[in-house]
Parts: sequence; structure tokens; C-alpha cells
Amino acid sequence: MRRCLTIVLLAGVTAAAQTGDRVYTADQTSNTVSVIDPATNKLLGAIHLGEDVPAALLPLYRGELLVHGLGFSPDHKTLDVVSIGSNSVTLIDTETNTVKGKVYVGRSPHEAFFRPDGRELWVTVRGENYVSVIDPVRQREIRRIETANGPGMVLFRPDGKYAFVPSSFTPEMDVIDTATYQVIARVSQTSPFSPNLAVDQDEVWITLKDSGKTQVFSAKPPFQSIAVLETGPITNHVTFVTNPIGRFAYVSVGGTDQVLVYRRDRGSAPKLIATIKTGDLPHGIWGSGDGRRVYVGLENGDAVQAIDTQTNQIIATIPVGQLPQALVYVPNATSSNSGAANLKPLGPATSALHIELVPPDGNSSKAHASVAINSLGLIDNLQVAATGLDPGKKYRLVLVGGTESQDLVTFAAGIGGVAITQTLGPLKRMVAPTQTATAMTLEVRSDEPGSTGLVLCQAGTTNHR
Repeated sequence: MRRCLTIVLLAGVTAAAQTGDRVYTADQTSNTVSVIDPATNKLLGAIHLGEDVPAALLPLYRGELLVHGLGFSPDHKTLDVVSIGSNSVTLIDTETNTVKGKVYVGRSPHEAFFRPDGRELWVTVRGENYVSVIDPVRQREIRRIETANGPGMVLFRPDGKYAFVPSSFTPEMDVIDTATYQVIARVSQTSPFSPNLAVDQDEVWITLKDSGKTQVFSAKPPFQSIAVLETGPITNHVTFVTNPIGRFAYVSVGGTDQVLVYRRDRGSAPKLIATIKTGDLPHGIWGSGDGRRVYVGLENGDAVQAIDTQTNQIIATIPVGQLPQALVYVPNATSSNSGAANLKPLGPATSALHIELVPPDGNSSKAHASVAINSLGLIDNLQVAATGLDPGKKYRLVLVGGTESQDLVTFAAGIGGVAITQTLGPLKRMVAPTQTATAMTLEVRSDEPGSTGLVLCQAGTTNHR
């Protein structure tokens, strides 16, 4: 059966957040931004940027599609939200939770962040090969900086001198001189797919989702590689935390449902000091302003978990929208208790079903999969995240039961033996039917020629809310 999540409540722990701090998640399937008050660890509501599928697929649809990336301005008063499907960056006033404007960029942007001086917003256009530089006042693109194909994210060294851009398609991280807008270094990534990074004045850490590694570089010329860490399958995001007990990096690892904690002592190699068990498929991660909390989004759990960095224990679980991707913690986002203005309930985005797929009895395979089925009105969105597969091999997700089995989606495992794929249909009613209906189950089967072998089967279901 599915594992139960244990929540540890710590008596006597003082609040790390100040009134006006906010945690935001970009909810990809519900097309919302969930807003959390970290002082109470409660969901305040959501900013609705678009509609659910199928309304979001209509030819006259004008909302955002696949809300995915997040960043914020140096004064903490503007949130930028990247929507992959609508090729847009939405600027939101954090005081009023209202949209200030929208800028369209190239194909499939991924993440965006402001320069430390706040004068420009840089957007990685992952479906192409450049960073789009936006004037946030005039709300338009003012230049493009060509990079390796598939730039995944951009962050700046705190002094603003350099910008670092890893790639999601090419094994190369580009370093840009912000004064000249020129790429001054091209540093080799251990593998091609990097979706995320963290930067300070000393180091750059990039996650490598395809190979399950995290690579550490110097943030100073010649930007050499310092270490390659084996962090685990579906290594998603990384954040830096500095507090009275030291300097740390927190890495979310979706394939093992863990957050790894590394100590970052100057002059020494990173040292793993803690492994924190989380809910399903941890993804976006960010530390509080004082370094006493870390918040991590659960992509297949439709929730956010708060971690006390002094004990590295989970102290709260907060429901959010569907398939949360990026997460940011913004100190002093609002100046008063009116910070919940204009927020709306999540609505249909509160209904989800979670399923675990495990090897059949007697199979010693290390394969495993997490499945989330989110309601979209009349249909559902199913996402499966699988690990322990054979790299490069093809597989089928199959709905079993009734008169005959039904193939839902075919997919291939990446170089690290992992795969994340989605499909649509009236699926929840099939795997969790009414009392009068016949239950159906999910399986992953090999799709290699001559093979119909069962790889994973359904272990159980859990209603999320």
C-alpha cells in the first residue's frame, strides 16, 4: 500500500516568517499561482491566470497555459510568472495580487529572474536558444542574448556582474557578462538536462534532472567545475540557505521523494548531512529570508511542505494547486495584512488522486512510479513519474480491467532511467470508481519489440483531499 506521510510537530519552535512574507507556487495544470502565508503556514488563496483543460485548448482562449516558472524583483513587489504553453511572462503586484502586465516572448520559456538592480527581467527561452531581456517598466523585450540551445534558467551573482545559464538540451552552462551582454565562458555540464540552479558570490550549483546529479562550479573566472554529486533520479531544484549554524544547499530529488541537505564550508567539498523524506515528487524549493525555513513543492502531491532548517524536520504540509512546479519565498512581499486581497479559492483544483506503482510480486526490479490524477472538470490529467527503468527503452502506461486493456501513453526512459509523462481522459472514475462500477488499475509494460512484460502495477490509491 501507499506510504503514509508523517508530519512532525515541533513544540516551542519560533516562527521564522514575518508578517508580509509570502510563498508562491506555479501550478502547471490548474494554471494558478498559489499564495501561502509562511507565518501561519496556511494557503491564503490563488491567483487564477487561466482556465483548466479543455477550456484552455479552445481557439479563442486568452488565458495562460502551463503556468510553470517564478521569479521576483529586488524590492519584492513584483512577481514574474512564466507560462510555457502561452509563451508569456505575467507581472503580478505582490501587494494586491493583481496582474500589472504581460509580455510575450519566444517558444516555451521556462524561468525568469530580475537583475539585482531591478532594471531588467531576463527570461530563458528554452524552446529556442536565447535569453530574452525585458524592460519591466515598458513591458517589452529590448534585446536577445544567444546561448546554447535550450537555456533552462538564469540567475545572477549577487554583485550583478555575471549571469549563469545552464541548458536543458545541451551539456553546456553559459556565463554572461551583464555589462556587455556577451557570453564570456561556456562550461561543460555533466549531462544535457539542467532545469535549475542556485548562485551566490562563491559557487553555482546546477541540478541535472536526466542523470540524477548536481554539479558545483566556481562563481569566479574561469568558472571551473568543483564537484559532481550523485543526488538521485529526477533531481529537480536547489536552493542555498545561510543561517546561524552554517551555509547549506537543499536539493529536491523527485524520484526518491527526498530533500538532500549539504553543508557548504568554504574551501571544503560539499558534505551530505541530512536526508529528509517528503511527499510525492518534490520539485520547487526555496529558503526563507532568515534561513530558518525551507519550503518545497510536491509536484505529484499538490502540496507544499515546510522544513525547519535547525532540525531538518517537516513541520507543515499545505495544499496548493495542481502539479506545482517552481516555488519562491518572497520576504516582505506585502506591507500589511491586506496581502490576501483579490485571491480566490482553488476550486476544482482541490480534487486529486494519488497512486503508487511498484514491481509485481517476485520481481526484484528497483523500478517505481508516482501517479497523480487531477480533475479538470469532465476529464482528468494524469502524470506519471517513473524511476529505475532501463535507459532508452520504451514503455506503455496501460489501463487494465473490463473487456480489454487500454494503452494510455507510450514513453521512453531517459539516460538516468527516469521518465515523466502525461495523458488526459476520464481516468479517476476508472481507477477509483463508484460502488457499482468495476475497478480498473494502472500498469507500466515494456514496449520493446517482442516484449509484453509487466514492469509496474498499481499498489493502492489515496484521495489527496
